[in-house]
Amino acid sequence: MQFFASWFGSQPAPLLGLDISASGIKLAELGTGRDGRLALEHCAFEPIDRDWIVDGNIEKFDPVADALRRVVKRSGSRTRRVAMALPASAVITRKIILPAGLPEAELEAQVEIEANQYIPFSLDEVSLDFCVMGQAPSGPQEVEVLIAASRREKVQDRQGLAEAAGLKPVIVDVESFAARMAAGRLVEALPLGRPDALVALFEIGDLATSLQVLRGGEVVYERDQPFGSFQMIQHIVRQYGLGAEEAEQRLRSGELPEDFEAQVQRPYVDGLAQDLARALQFFFTSTPHNRVDHLLLAGNAASLPGLTAAVAALSSFTSSVADPFQGMQIATTVRERRLQREAPGYLVACGLAMRRFFR
Repeated sequence: MQFFASWFGSQPAPLLGLDISASGIKLAELGTGRDGRLALEHCAFEPIDRDWIVDGNIEKFDPVADALRRVVKRSGSRTRRVAMALPASAVITRKIILPAGLPEAELEAQVEIEANQYIPFSLDEVSLDFCVMGQAPSGPQEVEVLIAASRREKVQDRQGLAEAAGLKPVIVDVESFAARMAAGRLVEALPLGRPDALVALFEIGDLATSLQVLRGGEVVYERDQPFGSFQMIQHIVRQYGLGAEEAEQRLRSGELPEDFEAQVQRPYVDGLAQDLARALQFFFTSTPHNRVDHLLLAGNAASLPGLTAAVAALSSFTSSVADPFQGMQIATTVRERRLQREAPGYLVACGLAMRRFFR
């Protein structure tokens, strides 16, 4: 077994957050402005072919490494230290309770013993990390410890990819953890009115949408649903007889026929809103909860016109787009007009970049 100690560590030196998905690579780098606020210093996106990464697995290593080099060059950053993430499906996480005040070596030994109960493969094949979350509900004599474990080759694939692109991997995180890190700032800014308020965070991915329901920084519910932004690409393909790659390019550039909004975008938005409302209803029927205080929508499709209004109308809960760079200073090197449209898709990249400053 290998302890991969930088999963949960914070890094004060410059750091690139790299979100690698089936549709492309997103990069974000944060610093601090003169007034002490977070500042977005660099931001870039590089599309990739959909068969290069499948179900989170890197199928075409060299082309993805080349794309990684291009996105760093396009960003204009000279930073080479990077934070990357694994999909939640590739990581096993568990919270355990241990005695408080254990020496580091003994804490590691206890984590290994506990991890052996939950991991369905040999610990010799595992990259493992843990983080002491704080005092356990039972009292100061015990602490809550979060364990995260993944097959070692999954971690090594991400590390090797960065190294092949001339980068230095210093953090391997979990995508859902990084999303929560970035969303935490946004939740704190909401006028929720009570500390136990529930916020539903939807992250609309390429092929799946994740729902995390948060309360006071803790996750009370988490589930993935099999719908995402690629469905709109499929609608474009069917409507206009284009290939999938060309459809994506035209969607990003806005070069689509005049009837696109009426024939494709509006029906997709209506269908997506219904899918999100059904996912929220499933949360209500499978837990004791029957309401949330706010909905945050992230992902490439989150900023589509009319989506937040449609979701709010169907769910009866206030909804807003999750812009992870909200309240930050924006460097002059960043194209703000494009960023306003694309920012909700940078939630994971932003959360990874925040590891420079926050645990």
